[in-house]
Amino acid sequence: MIPSHILKSTVDGIKKITGKEIAVYDPEGTLLAASSPDSPPVIAGLTRNPIESAGQSDTHGMTEEENSEYTVVVSGDDDDNTFRKFCTFHIQALMTAYKERSDRNNFIKNVLLDNLLPADIYSHAKKLNIENNVRRVAYLIETTADTGAAKILRGIFPDRQRDFIIDPDETSIILIKELSERDGSDEIEQLARVIVDTLSSEAMSRVYAAIGTAVTDLKDVPASLKDARLAREVGKIFESEKQIVNYEKLGIGRLIYQLPLPLCRVFTNEMLQGFNLSDIDEDMFITIRKFFENDLNVSKTADKLFIHRNTLVYRLDKLQALTGLDLRKFTDAITFKITLMVNNYMEYGRN
Repeated sequence: MIPSHILKSTVDGIKKITGKEIAVYDPEGTLLAASSPDSPPVIAGLTRNPIESAGQSDTHGMTEEENSEYTVVVSGDDDDNTFRKFCTFHIQALMTAYKERSDRNNFIKNVLLDNLLPADIYSHAKKLNIENNVRRVAYLIETTADTGAAKILRGIFPDRQRDFIIDPDETSIILIKELSERDGSDEIEQLARVIVDTLSSEAMSRVYAAIGTAVTDLKDVPASLKDARLAREVGKIFESEKQIVNYEKLGIGRLIYQLPLPLCRVFTNEMLQGFNLSDIDEDMFITIRKFFENDLNVSKTADKLFIHRNTLVYRLDKLQALTGLDLRKFTDAITFKITLMVNNYMEYGRN
């Protein structure tokens, strides 16, 4: 089915060029688009026949085995057959283009859902002129609200032959992007930054992008999307402030995410000797985070927090008294950092 706004712009364009009225109906006689909405060409007793005379109008149905998808009505003289054929041809061309686009999108959806065997993937791709052995990567984009982000994304990536955009729900978008041989990790992440920045400004929404692994075979695209989904989940737990997460740069978060929860509880109890991290106030957590961000440098961290150096030392001493860990020591800092991550994972698992 051709989108209504495309049909409307088409009939408006035909009228602007020819000065003649044109309207498009569905087989049941419902008006879909007209060059003059207030007074569309009159049509009575629509049938599924290819051509039917209706007063000073002519009716063309796009037929396929007795089933027409559209009926085109044009005003003009009875012998104005060339114009009628032109209108019919133009609508048929639009139908073909949108049918091909729909077929390609449905094919990619079936690939992502693992509904096709490898042999079927290759044969269908060949019929649809989709290359198999090219580099591709899956991006999973999430927005905080339904803001028409998919439409904006299609404007950024208009090449329907190489890139595929699927919006499974109101707040999620999947982009399967074709890569060149020279596109490395930096270029892939830069593209994610362009997506996030553009959607953030135009859709007026908080945007997150997760990047899967680059693959070279069409049948491996679902694996890239699976990696992107995992990256998004790991990012929610360990790097919730980040808007872009790359599967290939998940670090220790990837390892912790796969640990069983009972083992995590044993680890945190052993490291903290029964102390509950929920008893640490927000100011202390901010101090700890800044201390890690500044590579355990006391003076630099105090400057970033706009506090006296002795105030920071006091806070670190207080944390040591509570947990038995001195963050000024590298080994204790690593232990506490991992403990924090494991605790976040446990909290996420309970929700």
